Amino acid sequence: MPITQFVLKVHSRCDLACDHCYVYEHADTGWRSRPRVVGEAVLARVAERIGEHAAAHGLTVVGVVLHGGEPLLAGAEVFRRAVGLLRAAMPEVCELDLRVHTNGVRLDEAYCELFDELGIRVGLSLDGDRAANDRHRRFADGRSSHPQVLRAVGLLREPRFRHLYSGLLCTVDVANDPVAAYRALAELDPPAVDFLLPHATWDRPPERPDGLGPTPYADWLLTVHERWEADGRPFAVRTFDSVHRTLSGLPGLSEALGLEPVDLVVLETDGSYEQADSLKTAYDGAPATGMDVFRHAVDEVAGHPGMAARQSGLEGLSAECRACPVVRSCGGGLYAHRYRDGSFDHPSVYCADLRALIDGLAARAGTVRRPAAPTVDLAGPGLTDEQIDELSLGLGGPETVSALARSQLALTRTMLAAVHGSSGVARSAAWELLADLDSSEPAAVDTVFAHPYVRAWAARRLSGDPSAGLGPLAELAAAAAVRAGRGDSVAVPVRDGVLHLPTLGRLVVGGGAREALVTGGRAGWTARTDGGAVAGSGDPRWQPLRMVRRGIALEDVDPQRGVHRWPVADRLSDAEHGRWVTDLREAAELLDRDLPEYAAGLWVGLTTVTPLRRRADGHDVSSAARQAFGAVAIARPRRADTLGLLLVHEFQHVKLGAVLDREELYDRGDTRLFEAFGLTPRPIGSLFQAVYAHLAVTAFWGARARDTEEARPKFRHWRTLTDEAVDLLANNGALTPLGKRFADGARASVDPWLRSMVG
Repeated sequence: MPITQFVLKVHSRCDLACDHCYVYEHADTGWRSRPRVVGEAVLARVAERIGEHAAAHGLTVVGVVLHGGEPLLAGAEVFRRAVGLLRAAMPEVCELDLRVHTNGVRLDEAYCELFDELGIRVGLSLDGDRAANDRHRRFADGRSSHPQVLRAVGLLREPRFRHLYSGLLCTVDVANDPVAAYRALAELDPPAVDFLLPHATWDRPPERPDGLGPTPYADWLLTVHERWEADGRPFAVRTFDSVHRTLSGLPGLSEALGLEPVDLVVLETDGSYEQADSLKTAYDGAPATGMDVFRHAVDEVAGHPGMAARQSGLEGLSAECRACPVVRSCGGGLYAHRYRDGSFDHPSVYCADLRALIDGLAARAGTVRRPAAPTVDLAGPGLTDEQIDELSLGLGGPETVSALARSQLALTRTMLAAVHGSSGVARSAAWELLADLDSSEPAAVDTVFAHPYVRAWAARRLSGDPSAGLGPLAELAAAAAVRAGRGDSVAVPVRDGVLHLPTLGRLVVGGGAREALVTGGRAGWTARTDGGAVAGSGDPRWQPLRMVRRGIALEDVDPQRGVHRWPVADRLSDAEHGRWVTDLREAAELLDRDLPEYAAGLWVGLTTVTPLRRRADGHDVSSAARQAFGAVAIARPRRADTLGLLLVHEFQHVKLGAVLDREELYDRGDTRLFEAFGLTPRPIGSLFQAVYAHLAVTAFWGARARDTEEARPKFRHWRTLTDEAVDLLANNGALTPLGKRFADGARASVDPWLRSMVG
């Protein structure tokens, strides 16, 4: 899994003496031996490492937080040099999201002008009013830091610097008045506030003053939430928004909540890689990896066992957490907060507070706005000559696969318009809502339309399939409305007792309900059936679409998914979902290591894995559907390496199918049958698909044959069959000029294998 967030320590000391600081006041003492200021050699190597990682994984955005200690102690020239080196090292297609987090004491007009010049946004730490802030955030001599922080915020609120103001971080102290703390923060007009639970472990538990009840941190936050809601949500609060999103089956926004993998690495002033800073609260040396930028690439630290533990989702949690009904919102809490007696295999020390907070927010879910889910921009030009050449080799990097995805989305939109145009319905509330949302919230509509089985349904409808009714059009509108979060309502059919929202999940309504009014409200959504029952994203009958890897969903609820060659599996148990997460992580690591030229495009284009039923004879089965770009269907094999092979094999069909939707590669009127790969004779189109898929299969076994004895006969077998099939394809006389170009590309991939001494 690529790393997309980096915390770069530019200074390792601080000008405040906050008694709750996890860097200087908790268990870890690593700061004592590190350089105060990051050096030129470290900065240069950091930039090089981040740039090469971004290029290798085709990243389009990389976030870098310039941090400390107190980063402003480093001085202006360190910031200027760091940003210059980082920008110079980034691939042209990769954008830098630069931020600095400061205590604000030294933030002045000169620094604001510098950050404006360099494009660095600024976050500040502030715990509320003066009484709340000075409880912890003081100078070493006891002086208050509050006036200096207010002066810094005042600068950021000036019109010329307002665009730099990214928000405030407030560490919760239950001894502070939550309403007073909230009001003090709200008066500063922040774009966002992040409430941070004070770092603690079971060995060093948080303060729980007498008389405040068993869940004082939840009570404090719920009081803030009540005031925030009454004020009309004047700014974003990541803690609250994360809970609301996870209750709706969407990814969270914080490593402290939800089951999304954590993709963050810390770079210290000496160039050493560390895990998240919060681990400093566990024990001395807890965040260490033993790696540094001079000897190790970012991919190596991404494979560190500690990093893997924070990317394993549900499977990586304790048994108690996995059995908890709110685990998908809580995610076990922050990893560091689970530490006890040498192990992180425990619930969070804030377990009771997190449960009370999530239950409390779920009860109020009808009044809270959930922001639209982020999506990628799928608009853009078609394939270039260079991209066609890349595809002809059997490959396809991130930019090329993204171009295919854009063309597929455009085709899906055209097909949906044709569905509506041929429906005979002059005015459709669902279609009008989609058109309206497409104008104001296009990202929400694109996310829904890009789901693989939307086009599969449209294709069935346009082909005259009598079972393909118009109900899915209303489902698409409802799903887009939920993602947009504007409060729109749309009537959606309930089929066989189930309400389905594409890309989100399904609600098992049961009973005799035939329709539900779905409202994409301020915190997820609600559904009112024609029988009068009301449900929503927090309902226990809601079965959300679950993720198995960042950006990849495990699709076991969509009623349109049965377009594959083999029967699809029913809704999987949590345990089976966990096994998918684990196996896919292992398969991804294998592909990233052994087959990076295929994996880079795969992780951009693969959005959906659909579980198939296992065959009774135990044979592995997998499938890709021409009308479902981005999806592959697989019966989970017994080995993760087999899963990796099936993924790249089937995604070859996905890529070639997208090419064939826009280009002619062969004479479609040719009726001859061709025999290759020991398969039954098949037409030219199937031969083309088989050759293209087996380019990846042969590459897979060739990569493994370098290190694994058992892979060598398989490599010899597949390179022989692929060589023969490429000859058959190239010489059959049915190819267009572009098809011949693809055959030449296949030959260029096969020839080096024939000369290989491996095997």
